[in-house]
Amino acid sequence: MPPRFDLQSHSTHSDGVLPATEVVQLAADAGVELLALSDHDTIGGVSEAITAGERLGVRVVPAVEISAVDAGSAVPRELHILGYCIDHTGQVMTERLTDFLADREKRTLRMRDALREVGFDLDEAEIEQRIAEGKPIGRPHLAGAVLRAPANAERLQSESIDDVGSLIRGYLIEGKPAFRLRETPTVAEAIEAIHEAGGVAIWAHPFWDIADDGEVLDSLERFAALGIDGVEAFYITHDERQTRLLATRAAELGMLSTGSADFHGPENRQFSQFMAFETFGIEPNLGPIA
Repeated sequence: MPPRFDLQSHSTHSDGVLPATEVVQLAADAGVELLALSDHDTIGGVSEAITAGERLGVRVVPAVEISAVDAGSAVPRELHILGYCIDHTGQVMTERLTDFLADREKRTLRMRDALREVGFDLDEAEIEQRIAEGKPIGRPHLAGAVLRAPANAERLQSESIDDVGSLIRGYLIEGKPAFRLRETPTVAEAIEAIHEAGGVAIWAHPFWDIADDGEVLDSLERFAALGIDGVEAFYITHDERQTRLLATRAAELGMLSTGSADFHGPENRQFSQFMAFETFGIEPNLGPIA
């Protein structure tokens, strides 16, 4: 039996609301034995999380979640590639993430400009502070900037937007007016960076980003050809059919199958509880991560 695991969580180093130590504390309180702090495009909180885990009896896997462009799909889209067991203190991943973060920041600022173009005011104090501190900025920070600006209140109410998630869904995902695609890294480059840092590469939450079964399975096979090591089959929003589909194909391809509840904070509407995902009786294959 694998340990009680949850292989995605986020801290204030990216778009979570708690410091890394507090994330690990809550995971320990929930009974997690194997945890990954997988902040977006940064490993800034990993050492802190590992130290907290040693104190609290939780094994913390060095991890990162890299946003990447799937240039091989019919319509280029942004997907997330998780890297586990990486050398988080080495030069390779540090340098790669510096480059990736620069593009992430440029893309986020393009989306900021697009929000202004569609008529929103933004309270940018948090964004400016994060940039000054060298921390990544992303869609949640843009959404927060829109929500905090008093001039937007009447419009947001009329559009039934009352939190970060609803603002992102309304304006900052593919097909919405303020979405802008990243330029780099590609999925292949993300996989390569993870492997160069000694890690294993996993495609995160496929059905969060792609609805069509066939497209998900075709993408997984394309990524297998690029050297990806596994897929996050067990995820808080995946239903039983989606989970079984992913776990079965991963087994056929000789891939790992991992899982998470994608913790972002205790008040988050969707990602607030550790281990809040189902395996539906399927045995995960965590490989070297476990």
